Amino acid sequence: MSLPIADALSFFRLSCGRWRSQRTSHHLLHRRAEAGDSWIEVVELIPDDARLIAIAALHQQDPAGLVGGCRVTWNASMAWDKAGEAHEGESVFGLIPTDERGRTGLLLRDRGYAETAPVAGQFAMDERDGLLLTTSYETMNSLERFSFAGPDVRLRTSTVEGLSNTASFCVETRLVDPAAGEPAATAGSGAEPPASPLAGEGRLSPLGW
Repeated sequence: MSLPIADALSFFRLSCGRWRSQRTSHHLLHRRAEAGDSWIEVVELIPDDARLIAIAALHQQDPAGLVGGCRVTWNASMAWDKAGEAHEGESVFGLIPTDERGRTGLLLRDRGYAETAPVAGQFAMDERDGLLLTTSYETMNSLERFSFAGPDVRLRTSTVEGLSNTASFCVETRLVDPAAGEPAATAGSGAEPPASPLAGEGRLSPLGW
């Protein structure tokens, strides 16, 4: 099942709410897979929100081109986390379309997916109304695709190429019960991780947006 989605802003609006994301990441260099859980909340921001205006200025873009954006917060764990290690944070995204239909354009972030510095990427809706996000960093490139399997189920695939080569797949389920708790994420058991090629540089965020 797929949902007809007119443009990228509509895709973001459908993504608003609270989600549980179950993730498997394949570390290609080590030929190993790592499981993880995330709890995500997506909140829509209107075009003249001060946070979006600031992010447009940060990227030297005209804020008049903004059509909207969102704030994302998350709490996640991965199977190879060390004792006491947690993945929590938030990020702001702004959309500036470059076509009349609003299906392609710039995605401005205050922090990246593969690196935490502010970054501007490209978004595009494909022929199946999936959302593609491509981002180039100083040391790596990422490609993500999001799609809806139904109103309350979202699928995400991502690849990161560069210093760290990973491929990930997520199934994200909307939390429709407002009383639903947010238990500590348990990623499942797994063997000790091999030494990371990014040792000393910090692990990548387990969440794109």
